[in-house]
Amino acid sequence: MMKAEKAARSSLTAITIIVALLIGLILIFPIIYCFLSAFKSRAEFAAYPPSLWPSSFTYLDNFATALQKTPILRFMVNSLIVSAVGSFGRILLAALAAYAFAYYDFKGKRFFFMLILGTMMLPADTLIITNYLTVARMNLLDNYLGMCITSMVGASQMFMLRQNFKTIPKSLREAAMLDGCGDFRFLAKVVLPISRPVLLTLIVQSFVSFWNAYLWPLLVTNKEKMRTVQVGIAMLTTTSDTNYTLVMAAVSIILIPSFILFIILRRNIVKGIAAGALVG
Repeated sequence: MMKAEKAARSSLTAITIIVALLIGLILIFPIIYCFLSAFKSRAEFAAYPPSLWPSSFTYLDNFATALQKTPILRFMVNSLIVSAVGSFGRILLAALAAYAFAYYDFKGKRFFFMLILGTMMLPADTLIITNYLTVARMNLLDNYLGMCITSMVGASQMFMLRQNFKTIPKSLREAAMLDGCGDFRFLAKVVLPISRPVLLTLIVQSFVSFWNAYLWPLLVTNKEKMRTVQVGIAMLTTTSDTNYTLVMAAVSIILIPSFILFIILRRNIVKGIAAGALVG
């Protein structure tokens, strides 16, 4: 009986692993196809039937042409600054709001919490005009802060952190207060270190969302030197000529920072997703 149960569990585990691998391959296939296509010639890319593997990996002209045609490295620096500033601001504001909703008791607490969560259902495109007018009045056009200020408040990040903060006993805060520890010190020295997996997960998620932003940076920048990577990729194509191999090469280049960030923090991301699902 025990052997049958072990065999059944082993079979179930094997099936789960196979299904997970298949789903993973499906999700990562576009990235693999993009990277391999960056090494193809224009004729090879347009060939039918299409081939996944390029005939030769020595075809590096696409990368050189993409770097010469547009200042991608400059665009990457712009995106890096915007992503870093935007992610820091978003997580800082989310942590302060989450701490208040997790530990403070005030009138209308539930109402305001639901109101903030309700903003997640509001399409971002409906606020573009008002946000643009506000940023323009603040003289933040062609400015790094102007490219990220409208996305610094994130309801989903606040919700995830609030859920995680509620798993920390309030008695721990009361004990810290008795020892003369203030709220900001308790947040910085106790709450945030305990919530590190969730915090790192949200930082990566925020960084990628700012890095991949296209419409808003396009609207608030007029100077080419202030463009971000997503806008820069669009500059590689024209209405009369679209060289997809150049686009694939540029995309492969700008994916490097995201890959590095994911590889460094991959273990914390898994822990953060699991911890963020806990409801206090």
